[in-house]
Amino acid sequence: MLVVNPASGRGAGARVAGAVAAKLRAAVDKLDVHVATDPEDTTAAARRAVDEGYDVLAVLGGDGTVMLALQPAACGGSTLAVIPAGTGNDLAAWLGLPASPLAAADAVVSSLASNTTRELDLGKVEGGRWFATVLCAGFDSKVNERANRMRWPSGPRRYDIAIFAELARLRPYPLVIETEHGRQELEATMVSVGNTPSYGGGLKICPAADLGDGLFDLTVVGPVTRRRLVQVFPKLRTGGHVDEPEVSTLRARTVRLAGDNDWVAYADGDPQGPLPMTAECVRGAIRVVTGSG
Repeated sequence: MLVVNPASGRGAGARVAGAVAAKLRAAVDKLDVHVATDPEDTTAAARRAVDEGYDVLAVLGGDGTVMLALQPAACGGSTLAVIPAGTGNDLAAWLGLPASPLAAADAVVSSLASNTTRELDLGKVEGGRWFATVLCAGFDSKVNERANRMRWPSGPRRYDIAIFAELARLRPYPLVIETEHGRQELEATMVSVGNTPSYGGGLKICPAADLGDGLFDLTVVGPVTRRRLVQVFPKLRTGGHVDEPEVSTLRARTVRLAGDNDWVAYADGDPQGPLPMTAECVRGAIRVVTGSG
């Protein structure tokens, strides 16, 4: 089954859906296409694919669309194929898939023919909601919220502009981090819980994160001035920010974030709710199609 979010990428999903379906249809015995009308419809279609035993659930959209499909697909029997058509497309990038949806469809067809798949860890927040990339809170979640409201520009540049727009409100807040290793109370500007290394269209916030080790990588930014954050920001593209004195990292299987702050957690680009919040890394929670080379 191919589930399409026609609104993803400012209409990119709708524009390429027919061509993507044609590429997939030529390579499989049967293809059902479902064009989702809203987020609930996306999840319902994915649930039907899993319940009816479809071998592959292909999703044409961005990270947020993939997250909707993950909810019924996690720990199910269908293999997930991501065909990126969103703003960030971080999961597709870390699966080795091209950024172009048409090229990604070709890669998915090739990978299915050679059975190029792997098991992928997922994050699970309290209440049972799953995420694939990064859960964040603080400055970066505020940036995510602003980027979601913006209509221009499209692509990763939107996140860059949102970052600088939020700088005027930058300040540290109390943060409590509890893991299986202990409890920390500190002042922080932001915290990121990474299942994958990047978010925001390639910002390597948790550069050492491994999609298959059963652990989250946490990146915590302590108190930092606006000027200092602007200096450090370019290093997010390479992951070099983790060597800066204001930044600390740790690994854990479970994490609880709390503190006297007004932070709302975001995961895979979508709001998850205010802190406190607990997340668990579930090893091998889903099988996914990866790039063939």
